[in-house]
Amino acid sequence: MSTEGTTPAARSETAAATRQPPAPPDSIVVGHDGSTFADHALSTAFGLADQLHAPIVIVRAWSIDTAPRPASWEFGYVSSFAEYSDAVRAALIEDTAAMVHAFPHVSVDYRAVHAGPARSLIEVSRDARMLVVGSRGRGNLAGLLLGSVSDQCTRLSVCPVLVTRKPATG
Repeated sequence: MSTEGTTPAARSETAAATRQPPAPPDSIVVGHDGSTFADHALSTAFGLADQLHAPIVIVRAWSIDTAPRPASWEFGYVSSFAEYSDAVRAALIEDTAAMVHAFPHVSVDYRAVHAGPARSLIEVSRDARMLVVGSRGRGNLAGLLLGSVSDQCTRLSVCPVLVTRKPATG
């Protein structure tokens, strides 16, 4: 992300939004982007967390292009990064509520990170017990050219990484 042409205050706010403390050492970090692949990864992570009596940290990466409008948004008003982050976190909580309620004994923390998905997950999970990510199953040339979040996580994470595949239907 280039900060050229931005004010020092805006650069400081952006840097603060991207810095994330690591998840606790006994936790399971799971990425969730709202997809069915992420739902499957979340379900797997909750099953493991329940068996291991481990807390879960659910992470959603965001950018201005992908973030929902903050509740305070109105035409002509420029929302802050904090307002966008709060909107992303609220959407994450809503999207994962059913799974969270299905496992009432598992402690849950939510992180909305203003950075790319792989970077977000790697940074938050650096001290965690495990990182769980879903695989979209992109392969061949597209996978080589685009790279994948799960591939980057398996190559660059310092904690163990579990890549889940959604079972084939039909």
